[in-house]
This record gives sequence, structure tokens and C-alpha cells, in this order.
Amino acid sequence: MQKKDQNIANAMKLVQVTRQLLESMRNDGWDSLLDKTRAFCVKHSISIPNMDDKWVLSGRPRRNVEQRTYEFHYRVEIFYTVVDLHLEEFRRCFSETNTELLTCISCLSPCDQFSAFDQFKLVRLAQFYPDDFSDFEIVALEHQLANYVLDVQSDEAFQVLKGLGDLCRVMVETKKDITYPLVFRLLKLALILPVSTATVERAFSAMKIVKSRLRNRMCNPFLNDCLVCCIEKDVFDSISNDAIMYRF
Repeated sequence: MQKKDQNIANAMKLVQVTRQLLESMRNDGWDSLLDKTRAFCVKHSISIPNMDDKWVLSGRPRRNVEQRTYEFHYRVEIFYTVVDLHLEEFRRCFSETNTELLTCISCLSPCDQFSAFDQFKLVRLAQFYPDDFSDFEIVALEHQLANYVLDVQSDEAFQVLKGLGDLCRVMVETKKDITYPLVFRLLKLALILPVSTATVERAFSAMKIVKSRLRNRMCNPFLNDCLVCCIEKDVFDSISNDAIMYRF
């Protein structure tokens, strides 16, 4: 998930598989976990409580002990609680709507000669933005998408693209943003949508490095310039010191 070149469709599949594994662990994983725990305790000479005995909280008088066993405490109050916390976090971050939205965006990917292209899902993506696409434009988008995919798959300029950013740049260079304005509008919406990607998160993390306690009065223009140098360090590493000195 933290890879910059991670395919969105593959990432969503990983999320679904992880969620299914957690649900399977919650439903059927307690017995295997208990067996592994017992084997570990036997190997390291650790005492194992009887799961049917009453569980007593340390420091609480026994006369106030609630009627619950060790198995109930470890299974319900700890095991189920921890797994449910992870599942709830997955549901919060990756709801069905978010998952469908990201899956539709992945269909715009130019990798492998637009192998992920799906006209139906891209039309569905446009329907998520009723303020940007009218009913008439959605119908027109279907025809543009059919022509667009045949055009770019046969164009050599679109053969070695690595992401949506490269696709947007080449479309402007080849004037296809004018030929397919609705497709280009959909592409721009897809570019500004993933505000929680690893790249953006690293950009926010870089702010703490650039604007530290000793430089907390830095103005916004200077902060922006410093962040560009920090975030795009791969580009700046390719520029020689002589070129920088000559420029200044």
C-alpha cells in the first residue's frame, strides 16, 4: 500500500483479501491460536491456566469476581475485541463507495497499453460527479471513451506511460485533451482525488522537517519553495551543482 507504483486495482484486492482473512480469523481462528499459544507455553515452561476456571482480575477480592471464565476473557474480551478493531478500521477507511471509486479510477491507468481500461466502470466514475457531468455529457462520454481507447492504444506516444500523471501530460502534448475533453476532465478529477496516498502523506511529513521549531516563522512562499525541493528530491538530485551555480 505504501509503494508509489502500487496499482490501485491490486491495492483494493489486497484490502479485500486482508479483510476476508481477518473475518475468517475471527470466526475460525481462535482454536488454532490457542493451540499455538499452548505449544509456546509448554516449550518455554510457562504455566497454562485452565480455560474453564473463573477469571480473577488482579487486585480484586474474589467475592466480587464476575461469573466469567478464562476462555471468555481471552476469547471475547481480548481476541474478538482486537480483531473487531482492525475490521472497523478497514470499514472506515475502505467503505464500499470508496473501494468502488478507487477501482473505477484504476481503469484509467495507461500501464500495459491500457489493459485495465473498462468503459462501464469509467462511466460509473463520471456518475459519482453529477455537478461535473450532466446526463447528456455522460452519454457523450461513452462515445468518447470508445474512440479514445482505440486511439491511444495505437499511438506510440502512449506506449510507455507509467501513471495518470504521464497520461495527462502526453494528452496535453498531443492535443488529445481537446479531442477528448470529457475524458480529460475525468482524468483531472482522478488526479486530484487520492489525497491520502503515500506520496501526499510524505509531503505532509516533510513539512515537519522543513518548518521546525527553530524555523516556525517561515513565510508560505519560502515554505512552498523548500517543500518542492524536499518532495521532488529525486528530480533535484539529477541537477548538478554547476548548473545551479550558473543559474544563480
